[in-house]
Amino acid sequence: MSDRRPVSTESVEICTPYLVLDLDAVRERYAEFGRALPGAELFYAVKANPAPRLVAFLVGLGARFDVASRPELELCLAAGARPADISYGSTVKKERDIAFAHRSGVRRFAVDSAAELDKIARCAPGAEVFVRVTCTGAGSCFPLDRKFGCSTAAAASLLLDADAAGLRAAGVSFHVGSQQLDPGAWRAGIADAAEVFRRVRARGLRPDLLDLGGGFPAHYDAQVRPLSDYGDAIREAVAAEFGDDRPELMIEPGRGLVADAGTLHSEVVLVSDRDGDAGPRWVYLDVGRFGGLAETEGELVRYPIRTAHDDGPRSPVVLAGPTCDSADVLYRRHPYLLPDDLCAGDVVRLLHTGAYTASYSSVGFNGFAPLRCVCTGDPAAGGSGMSVRAANVAV
Repeated sequence: MSDRRPVSTESVEICTPYLVLDLDAVRERYAEFGRALPGAELFYAVKANPAPRLVAFLVGLGARFDVASRPELELCLAAGARPADISYGSTVKKERDIAFAHRSGVRRFAVDSAAELDKIARCAPGAEVFVRVTCTGAGSCFPLDRKFGCSTAAAASLLLDADAAGLRAAGVSFHVGSQQLDPGAWRAGIADAAEVFRRVRARGLRPDLLDLGGGFPAHYDAQVRPLSDYGDAIREAVAAEFGDDRPELMIEPGRGLVADAGTLHSEVVLVSDRDGDAGPRWVYLDVGRFGGLAETEGELVRYPIRTAHDDGPRSPVVLAGPTCDSADVLYRRHPYLLPDDLCAGDVVRLLHTGAYTASYSSVGFNGFAPLRCVCTGDPAAGGSGMSVRAANVAV
């Protein structure tokens, strides 16, 4: 942006809106996953936030990576990830991208159809495949419906076909839906996976991988249970279904790993009381649904908001973005209570915005630039001491 001031290694001034991602908080959450599900391999879902510094930081922590496209794969490789630590988890891939991944050394691919399996056999000979089964997504904010996955019978057939094609039939995956609020939601998927394992083991195969997917939630509100509750429920279900013959476990957190580490800083552009006592104030921010807050659609994700006036009286507002599009309204059905003293030029902070914000922002709708993500914290020094402030407003 033309009005962005020069930056130093100790202090950064940026024009709002911008996202600050605390890598120290990511490190703590990464360790929490390790305590909740000891022995499970963590593959970070890059789509949640593909900031290069974040990816490089996770490489340093020992994370692995779930990618859904060639650019995500190239990003991970450039950050120092080993090809063996990358899983191509999308079940919808171009043949040339499969071939590129295989040439790059990636050996793990997901499928949920015979046509996709045929592509893997042609373009990634000798690779290992895991088959995704359907899951209802009940209890999640964003069920995945039937876009991905197949029945247990189809999954068993695909694993047998993979073996016949010279591929390694590695195992089964499923996804319980994004922002899953029920720790017990994994039980049905684990039971389905066990059924697939039994079917193919009866035919002589020995799959050894169970991919539990993502779905682990961010703390947008008080409903979210501790991560340890999720780990307990998953480990109990695996023990019940597999006994002593437990497969290798794999998880793919995105939102659950990085969302709580992010704070989105935005300037109030306008506070309008055009309806007087007939309705709430309208508060317009310089970030909206096209600038990174796409998950406010349907008001399913309600980000906590903090301001400098939070000690004063509050009243309901409708919250909207800056674009000339009537769809750019964030919260109207469930009005937020924001300070009566809030005015144009104030900075507000939207919490738990580290996932699916910067990666969702448009490339330039209405001329607004994509949301910038600034990472703070230093894995070597335990925090860089970098401070970030808005350059375009007084704070």
